[in-house]
Amino acid sequence: MTKSRMNPKVDVYLSKDKKWQEELEKLRMIILDCQLTEELKWGVPCYTFQKSNIVLIYVFKEYCALLFFKGALLNDTNGILIKQTKNTQAGRQIRFTNVREIVEMETILKAYIYEAIEVEKAGLKVNFKKTTEFIIPEEFQNKLDEIPALKTAFDALTPGRQRTYILYFSEPKQSTTRESRVEKCMQQILNGMGLNNH
Repeated sequence: MTKSRMNPKVDVYLSKDKKWQEELEKLRMIILDCQLTEELKWGVPCYTFQKSNIVLIYVFKEYCALLFFKGALLNDTNGILIKQTKNTQAGRQIRFTNVREIVEMETILKAYIYEAIEVEKAGLKVNFKKTTEFIIPEEFQNKLDEIPALKTAFDALTPGRQRTYILYFSEPKQSTTRESRVEKCMQQILNGMGLNNH
């Protein structure tokens, strides 16, 4: 493999991570073998095909992982792709806890990377769920029905902000907790603000 494919910024990144260094080096070699361009984005090694993000490498305390940007579109014949959270729509990760796992899976990983490149070449897009497909919790729906101004304000928010509120309101198991979350956020919604724009 030509040294020129390696990005010096990624060399620096890898030299800092003592815990996962061996694993990260191995993942890097596997990905570079697949002819992707190595960059450092969001502070982590990211691999692109014709400027489109394909996969990135990142580390957690318990494991290191490959994250496929459009993992939801891969066939996952080996059943190894993981959704990070239940609301993750496009990305999927493969986790590793030691270098042996990576070595054993090398051919599978390359197959997944090549498939991800094909997905990109074909211009496939992940169909993100529309906000209308998210279930609005009853406690919030009642308020929207009661207060027309709240409904107008909520409808005027961007789909991303609407989703964030719906997910936030839906989280608690107890109806009373859901209700109090709705109460607390009503003014923010009326002010046209997103959940995290205090």
